[in-house]
Amino acid sequence: DALPISKQGKKGDSTQTPGLVVKRLPEHVQVDDPAAQKKLAKKLERQQVPLRPDYGTKVNLFSHLHQYSRKIPLTQQMSIPATVIHPSVVRLGLQYSNGIITGSNSRCIALLHSFKQVIRDYSTPPNEELSRDLVNKLKPAISFLNQCRPLSASMGNAIKYVKKEISNIPSTMKEEEAKRLLQNSIQEYITEKIILASKAISKYALEKISDQDVILVFGCSSLVNYTLCDAHAHGLKFRVIVADSRPRLEGRETLRRLVRKGIHCTYVMITAISYILPEVSKVLLGAHALLANGYVMSRVGTSQIALVAKAYNVPVLVCCETYKFCERVQTDSFVSNELDDPDDLIVTQKGKTQLENWNSNSSLRLLNLVYDVTPPELVDLVITDLGMIPCTSVPVILRVKNVEQ
Repeated sequence: DALPISKQGKKGDSTQTPGLVVKRLPEHVQVDDPAAQKKLAKKLERQQVPLRPDYGTKVNLFSHLHQYSRKIPLTQQMSIPATVIHPSVVRLGLQYSNGIITGSNSRCIALLHSFKQVIRDYSTPPNEELSRDLVNKLKPAISFLNQCRPLSASMGNAIKYVKKEISNIPSTMKEEEAKRLLQNSIQEYITEKIILASKAISKYALEKISDQDVILVFGCSSLVNYTLCDAHAHGLKFRVIVADSRPRLEGRETLRRLVRKGIHCTYVMITAISYILPEVSKVLLGAHALLANGYVMSRVGTSQIALVAKAYNVPVLVCCETYKFCERVQTDSFVSNELDDPDDLIVTQKGKTQLENWNSNSSLRLLNLVYDVTPPELVDLVITDLGMIPCTSVPVILRVKNVEQ
């Protein structure tokens, strides 16, 4: 049977005809479709949120994604309506767009703390219900944050949770009590789904780390760093090889954190992994999201490391909290991804900047991808807060979570 072709339209919409389900594409992956962009502009206009302009020419394969510049301050690119968007959300948006807050967990925790402030300062207008009006107040804030930097899968799950908690507030409950209840439930989400989850994952990972191990890590995953520091605190003697890549060089932060704890480390660039893999006993990776088809979405370069590790028969372990599990299905890094500022790729060496005026050259495009997806065949084990599972068990976890909710 032929697969149904995706049609474009409203976010999250799906139309059903007998034996056929057509899923709609979200607007943020339809930047090259004028009709979708017109619809997005109207939606943002209704919410009084400005549309952020795209920057630079894009590689044709990725023309459907947004590409923003960090060089020009966000406040110069768009006027931010203080009457509609809470100051804490504006501050958070600027921190996202400038790359001050990065990493799935950090971004999600910052978002939830910002929502707590919005709820704390909220007061229900006359003749309105808190459960309906508060959700409407959060919509422009979410749209604004999405303009600053596309929301991560973990943030999407957290937003769903907050909206569900708001809609469950009974209309008879007093405003102050409702606000306190919401703030407590948000704090519970941070504690249980992120902080306690990382402790549980670290405990499971201890079983997989042995004395004299040589562990390869990539980039900067707060969860992997926590796990390794915890294993070291438990007296395990191992060595870590930190692989890194331009332009972010996040591995340097991993190196700083591990060396500070007294862990023996080696630092290499991603181009050298085939040379150091023969001495590696296992690869420990973080994840941006785990998709419903078992694919791991993570920092660009992760799939290359997993691929080379497979060739050398080195086990690949992925650490991921279950709140990052997402019902999206993806088999490539093209359809849904994020483009970072292409100017980050420009390097000045010995006073010369080779790509300085790249934008004026019509034949030249710079591509700065943020994520890639790793197929489940390249991942031996996923360590989650619910235990150690194969990638293929992601739908089971999602089903259990849906039943709980």
